[in-house]
Amino acid sequence: QVSLVESGGDSVQAGGSLRLSCVASRNMFYMSWFRQSPGKEREGVAAIDSFLSSTYADSVKGRFIISRDIDKKTVYLQMNSLKPEDTAMYYCAAGGSLLALNSYDHWGQGTQVTVSS
Repeated sequence: QVSLVESGGDSVQAGGSLRLSCVASRNMFYMSWFRQSPGKEREGVAAIDSFLSSTYADSVKGRFIISRDIDKKTVYLQMNSLKPEDTAMYYCAAGGSLLALNSYDHWGQGTQVTVSS
């Protein structure tokens, strides 16, 4: 079992930035971020593997950056140029593959990001 604890969610204005953090009890090959808005399905945002190769959803490319510190067992999501449509609960996930939602077995509790226009 892997425990994941997210932090960093907040309310910001459009155009602002936030950095989310996720501390894991142990490293997994893939560490990823997903998000879910009310009434919508959970969707993949960004994933990073142990070789630090990253994958992004088209909607966040050029604005979000995923990174990880292997020694600290922590993955980060730097979110820039935030838009109201980025408003969602953001979840850290581990143990799956790329941004395939159903491949992930380990999830954090989520951290809320709210972007106002």
